[in-house]
Amino acid sequence: MNKGKTIFSQIMSLIPERDFKSCVDRDKGNYRARNFSCKDQFPVMSYAQLTGRDSLRDIENCLTALSSKLYHCGISYAVPRNTLAKANEKRDWHIYKDFADVLLKKVRPLYAKDKFRLDLDNMVYAFDSSTISLCLKLCPWAKFRKNKGGIKMHTLVDLRGNLPVSVYLTSASVNDVKALDNLYIEPSAIYLMDRGYVDFNRLFKLITKKNAFFVTRAKDNMLFEVVSEAEVDKSTGIISDERIKLTGLHTAKWYPEELRMVTYEDYATNKVYRFLTNNMEYEPLTISELYRERWNVELYFK
Repeated sequence: MNKGKTIFSQIMSLIPERDFKSCVDRDKGNYRARNFSCKDQFPVMSYAQLTGRDSLRDIENCLTALSSKLYHCGISYAVPRNTLAKANEKRDWHIYKDFADVLLKKVRPLYAKDKFRLDLDNMVYAFDSSTISLCLKLCPWAKFRKNKGGIKMHTLVDLRGNLPVSVYLTSASVNDVKALDNLYIEPSAIYLMDRGYVDFNRLFKLITKKNAFFVTRAKDNMLFEVVSEAEVDKSTGIISDERIKLTGLHTAKWYPEELRMVTYEDYATNKVYRFLTNNMEYEPLTISELYRERWNVELYFK
């Protein structure tokens, strides 16, 4: 029988207790707490997340079933669901938001020098949203549709290490493009987004004007004219590499500069994609491969 630390206990031992205590004290997390402090709540909720518990009753049953082993996991006792529900409801969520920021600041430098698959010096980020369904009776403030509740989690992921850089929560009815207004844009960084974020006014003002780059997909109804076309190696799947100008009544004003459109055929699925970018330097195949990296944010959500 293994008498050493459990894997969960080893993970929890990496938590910087001093930083955690600072976050708790800042928001008075332990105010009027008697037997269930924030230090008790954090490992319980972490255990629930890592083991895939999907309800308070499920957490309670799991802890009760393992009650003889909880001490070795660093959990004091099998917490009743009512106690856990009260703590989750009453305690300020900023405690864990601030602590998440602390952990990310410690972890990101560890991956900063990792090689990116495409061997680029630029920082590369993927931005997307995921809708989280909620019970409308329990969360009437999260009304999405007539009989459905939910929120959207807008997440920016650093693809060197697949770590979240920022997370914004909005009601599920908020359009994805509005989340771009909350991003801090780094000069020379590359932002990968699906075509749900194609808002040429925002792309120009928030990204291009700040000397950053984006790669996204063109919408089918986009109005444009071809300014010039470069030669391409069609054996790589690249069909065309064009410089275009928008000709739509509003889009021509919103994005007055030239854009680059790379058309690529995926031989595995026989699908044709049109990628839009403001980067005029990279090889067309690099542009298409960059967009392929965007799928890492989908894996993060899963």
